[in-house]
Amino acid sequence: MLNTILGEIGRRDRFVLTSHARPDGDAIGSVLACCEILRKMGKQAEVVLNGPVPRVYRLLPFADSVIDAPSINGHYQAAIVLECDSIQRTNLQGLERQFLINIDHHVSGRPFAHLNWIDPSACATAEMIYRLARAANVPICPNVATCLYTAVITDTGSFGFVGTTEHTFALAQELVRAGADPAGIAQSVYFSYPISKMRLLGAALSSLHRDGDLAWMAVNREQMERCGARDEDCEGLVNYALGIAGVEVAVFFRELADRRWRVSLRSKGVVDVSHVAARFGGGGHFCASGCALDGPVSVAAERVLAQLRLERRTH
Repeated sequence: MLNTILGEIGRRDRFVLTSHARPDGDAIGSVLACCEILRKMGKQAEVVLNGPVPRVYRLLPFADSVIDAPSINGHYQAAIVLECDSIQRTNLQGLERQFLINIDHHVSGRPFAHLNWIDPSACATAEMIYRLARAANVPICPNVATCLYTAVITDTGSFGFVGTTEHTFALAQELVRAGADPAGIAQSVYFSYPISKMRLLGAALSSLHRDGDLAWMAVNREQMERCGARDEDCEGLVNYALGIAGVEVAVFFRELADRRWRVSLRSKGVVDVSHVAARFGGGGHFCASGCALDGPVSVAAERVLAQLRLERRTH
């Protein structure tokens, strides 16, 4: 499939790249790196996202060139969609008119495009973009290496999630050799939080519940507004519940602007939370997945926790 994708790229000149709404580190790092790789191949390429680049990733190379728009307005010959199981996940209008190339590493990935490269064995979509660059004989410059390394560390939980193997560390080694700065990237991603995120963490921890090896927290819109927090400040908060000794699965509920509840699920490796997320129309990884449910939060929580307990009993 990689060679087929390279063939289709070779036959075209103008590309738009995008990823899912509320992009995480793998989405941002991969799409920025892929765009630069295409440019080094002599192509015209732009990144379009429906929403701004999250603050924590705005210092990444090329991040200031991302177009924040609700629709695709350029004259492109193909769209490369990263980290999505459908074009609906992008919240972008106009993709349905493009020749679509889908690159994804989620086990819940779906073949919605004209070309679909889905590889759940990859530690991150960034690994697939690295392989694309190597197959195209495009050297990995320090800026691209920085984007890809950021994607890898965030999507592997700093090399702590199930699925991290010797190949993951070999990839990280290659990216460091190419110019990625591990300490600098870690400082930017993990030690540069806005105070609003810390205040929101306090609100989330005040709601912490535990039932055996399950733990969960929630924040509503009023709390977020009181903390001056944005949706992106919620990223990673679920890991504080997962960090409790004896907890195998953690859940974080946050209220969306439309009053639905976004659910982040994390596992230490015993429970496949992607199965649970899929039950509610979501998806993701074995140890990190998500979905969205209608409220109130008490009902949403009981539905998710009941499914988790059922999944837990099967292991």
